[in-house]
Amino acid sequence: MTTTSHPHRAPGRRRRSAAAALGAVGALILTGCGDADAGGTPTLTWYINPDAGGQAELAQRCSEESGGRYNIETSLLPRDAASQREQLARRLAAGDTSMDIMSLDPPFIPELAEPGFLAPVPAGVEQATTQDVLAGPLEGAKWKDELVSVPFWANTQLLWYRESVAEAAGLNMDEPVTWKQIMDAARQQDKYLGVQGTSAESMTVWVNGLIKSAGGDIIENPEAPADEIVIGMDSEAAQQAAEIVGTIGRDGLGGPGLPTSDENASMIQFQSDDGSFMVNWPFIYAATAAAVEGGTVEQSMFEDIGWALWPRVNPDEPSAPPLGGINLGVGATSEHQDLAWEAVECIVQPENQAYYFVSNGNPAASEAAYEDPEVREAFPMYETIRESLDQAAPRPQTPYYNEVSTAIQQQWTPPASVTEDTPRTTAEFIESVLKGDQLL
Repeated sequence: MTTTSHPHRAPGRRRRSAAAALGAVGALILTGCGDADAGGTPTLTWYINPDAGGQAELAQRCSEESGGRYNIETSLLPRDAASQREQLARRLAAGDTSMDIMSLDPPFIPELAEPGFLAPVPAGVEQATTQDVLAGPLEGAKWKDELVSVPFWANTQLLWYRESVAEAAGLNMDEPVTWKQIMDAARQQDKYLGVQGTSAESMTVWVNGLIKSAGGDIIENPEAPADEIVIGMDSEAAQQAAEIVGTIGRDGLGGPGLPTSDENASMIQFQSDDGSFMVNWPFIYAATAAAVEGGTVEQSMFEDIGWALWPRVNPDEPSAPPLGGINLGVGATSEHQDLAWEAVECIVQPENQAYYFVSNGNPAASEAAYEDPEVREAFPMYETIRESLDQAAPRPQTPYYNEVSTAIQQQWTPPASVTEDTPRTTAEFIESVLKGDQLL
């Protein structure tokens, strides 16, 4: 889920330069991987993000279920999302015919859909794969109101809390709580909040979640050309977000390591005696259970963990939790598009999503998968995850997401530096970058 910051030229110039460079690398990219194997069965290549082996298992299952119509081979993408994006974009732009199935990080889908790199989702596939998809993942699979990818698994952040701390603060965690309430509780008990303050994609996740929860948008017209995009951060919602981030930073509520804290660091802090509340992805539950087995975390700490929906910014306005996950797309240059979509239908079956949830810890996009007994046993917070995904909000869906996210990471870190002026200066900076007047 993290991206790596690096300099960019203005969007128009960058894309022209990239196009020229791609001509040189195109000859280096192997094509024809989708040719029939020795037995005459077409081979589909599925470009997967690193996991615990679940995607490879599903590839084997669906190959067997196809009855010889196709075989799926997996090809591993880099670990970080930015490198995945770069490799996929280069291969697609070069016309690589092996781009049969791709595991796509939702924020980068518009960048691949806008130039026509993704094959259209057939109407029959859309109907077969989206009947019970939760609202958040479904929205994140679209571009310009059209489905351009199929949700495979989804992710969302929950509010994790130490029951002892919440009880001491007098908070009823069966009811929605606000950022102010958990900040006050941590301050009064001299505890730390688990948030991600490092200059990485996690900061964009946090800022977007706060602004969306306050009723605002980072981009008001995400489908517009670069020089016409209106950044909506000079708003009351963004001001509220800045107050929360800046206060947590300046008051030391995020702990001494906040400027470099990522998801793992905030989890470790939450597991300590200084832990109180934390916003983080569902992986932390299994990770903490493993830490108990490994002897680095006490059982009593694990038993003290509770979970709830992401905190609200305003008491009377539901939160918009962060959305993550992976969608499946088919390359427009794939030589086996019909078979690829047939394989996608197999991969995202609710029973396969339930298997992937239990075996790899990644929540399902399918509502039906949450009825699986093994899912419910492995993830006792399954109802909260499902509810969170239904009200989760994607990050800005724009072909220029990388520029927008990198700018936010630069302007909103370290958290202690965030002031009431940060939203305005961020909006001005992003608009200037997109117009080609400034460099990241």
